[in-house]
Amino acid sequence: MAKFGDLINVQRPLLINFYSDWNATENNIDILRDVAAALGESAKVIKIDIKKNEMLAVALRVKGNPTFMIYKDGEMKWRQTGFKDADTLIDLLQQYI
Repeated sequence: MAKFGDLINVQRPLLINFYSDWNATENNIDILRDVAAALGESAKVIKIDIKKNEMLAVALRVKGNPTFMIYKDGEMKWRQTGFKDADTLIDLLQQYI
């Protein structure tokens, strides 16, 4: 994975979904695909596996699954743990476009 600082230091909003495969009910890839498709190039959507990136998850104090974060210009703009539907995530990201 790219360095986290390089990943978040972008002008367009970035939605990060911290997830783990052990919680399949909360790990709905279709929601992220819908968000990415709706916003196209105006935002970026990525998933980060908590188990494979444990040091990063600890550093960011990710305690729940899923945890969503929105970054823009290297700064965290929004964060919430728990399920979110695609429409809610799209609305949130549009605030930062």
